[in-house]
Amino acid sequence: MDKPAITKYDIHPLLNKRWSPRSFLEKPVDKAALQRIFEAARWAPSSFNEQPWRFIVGIKGDKTWGKVMEALADFNQKWAKLAPVLVLSVGKTLSSKNNKSNKVFKYDVGQGVAHLTFQATEEGLFVHQMGGFSPEKARELFDIPDGYEPLTVFAIGHKGEPDLLDGDFPEMEKAPRERKEMDELIFEEKFGNPSGLF
Repeated sequence: MDKPAITKYDIHPLLNKRWSPRSFLEKPVDKAALQRIFEAARWAPSSFNEQPWRFIVGIKGDKTWGKVMEALADFNQKWAKLAPVLVLSVGKTLSSKNNKSNKVFKYDVGQGVAHLTFQATEEGLFVHQMGGFSPEKARELFDIPDGYEPLTVFAIGHKGEPDLLDGDFPEMEKAPRERKEMDELIFEEKFGNPSGLF
């Protein structure tokens, strides 16, 4: 099942194709593809080139995958059990330059994840990002030190069909994709005043 974005303006085909399925095939992800995916993250832009992203990567069947699964909220565990790769993203909260708070580390980690997401799409893979996990449990399970913050979990894999999922998930998978209108997102002159660009 494909769910291309229904856009008003032409965008790059990879951006058009990308979406976040919950159904994944029980097919391993090629090691070379994973290497390219994380190389894309490595080359994402960051403030002062801090590169505050850190990734803990679990491959289904290994201890790391099991620990990431354990940190997930119950809702996400129900579908993420299909994912061949589970990744915990962690952000470095302090600047390497002066050991002061890096106010944009979350933004930069997000850029790293965005870059790897588009590389994954180029590889024919899909990424589903999750905020539904316990940062405290993840910190404990992975012995994450002070100065680093667990931020998100994401699944990587080959997209499966909705009928691989249980409960209400197949219907959720088939639901149409939606986005807010531009006038709710893009402003001019003052906050909330829609831009004339659109």
